[in-house]
Order: sequence, then C-alpha cells, then structure tokens
Amino acid sequence: VTGVQTCALPISGIGPDALLLELQMKNISASIQSIALGLLLLGAIGLVISTVLGFADVVGTKFLDYPVPGTLEITESTMVLVVFGALAYTQSKRGHIRVEILYNFGSARVRAALDAVTHLIALVYFGFLFWMGAQEAIYSWGISEATMGTVRFPLFPARLILAIGCALLLVQLVLDIIHDLRRAIDGESGPAAPESAAPHSFQDRKSTR
Repeated sequence: VTGVQTCALPISGIGPDALLLELQMKNISASIQSIALGLLLLGAIGLVISTVLGFADVVGTKFLDYPVPGTLEITESTMVLVVFGALAYTQSKRGHIRVEILYNFGSARVRAALDAVTHLIALVYFGFLFWMGAQEAIYSWGISEATMGTVRFPLFPARLILAIGCALLLVQLVLDIIHDLRRAIDGESGPAAPESAAPHSFQDRKSTR
C-alpha cells in the first residue's frame, strides 16, 4: 500500500539491539497501517451501501409504498464497520479530535508526556472495549445471533469487526505511547497532531511572520 507512514524513531547513537527493536516497531507500524487502511476502505464501501439503501428505502416507501427489506438491519451493521474500521488508521495519523487549550503552551517534553498519558487512558478504555467485544463476538457466533426483522441479518460480523478495530487501535496506541515516551525523554517536538493551527511559543509566532 502506497502512502503509508511509519513511526519516526531516532536511530542514531544506539546499539544494534535497540536498532533492531526500532526497525521491528517500524515494520509493525507499517503492517498495522496497511490493515487499518483496508478496514477504512471497507468502511467507505459500507457507508456507500448504507447511503444507497437508505435513499432507495425512502423513495420506495414514499412513492411506491414498498420499503426496501433489511435496510435498517444492514445499516446498523455497516455503521459498526464505518466507525471502528477507521479508529486505528485515524490514530496512526494523530487525527482524532483534540482539545489543546493548555497543550500548546507546554514544552516539547510536556506535550509528549501529555500525549503519552492520553494514549494510556485510551489504551485502558479500548482494552476493556476489546475484551467485551470479543466476548460478545464469541457468544454471538455460538448462538448464531441475528437481527429481529424482515431480514435475519447475522450480528457476528459486526461484533467481530468491533473487536478487530479495537485490537488494531490497541497495537497502534502501544506504538504511540513508546514513541511519546521517547519524545518526552529526548525532548523532541515530534508530530503530535496533524498541522496544529496554534503556534507553540512566542518564537513560533515570530517565525510565522
């Protein structure tokens, strides 16, 4: 997959073991982003399907008095793909919504430490979500769970996608935490967020003029 970015980790002045570890982390990051991009594309396809079905259902109900069967059931399942399929890829780009009221006033080490704390909290939250989602997926598979409606749509795929999306996000968060801790130790600014509009210091304001 082209256009995949990996974790940028410094490799100068370190031993061969540390260098090998960093290369492995880069490979893991590239693999995670490739899989996450695939899920993101599937989510885009699911969004298109939901849009087309919703439009057809409205037209059929309004003008033909014949709604499209299974629209609600399919839309509910594709929404899981749209949301959880994009989590890991968005995190790899540091693209989730951020509140930076005090963040931009801190030094590079402070910002890196705040990033690490934020990602650690997200790791705990989505760890619980992954565990619950995996349990629900196993249970859904065991009882052949399906929706109650005109079309019996199986629920296992949606629950499995939720667990997979959370698992990919967890791996990406671990990589980000390691990267944030190294930034905090080394004092590197690093790309904490894509194109932050606010300058970080008075010197940044002067450089932009």
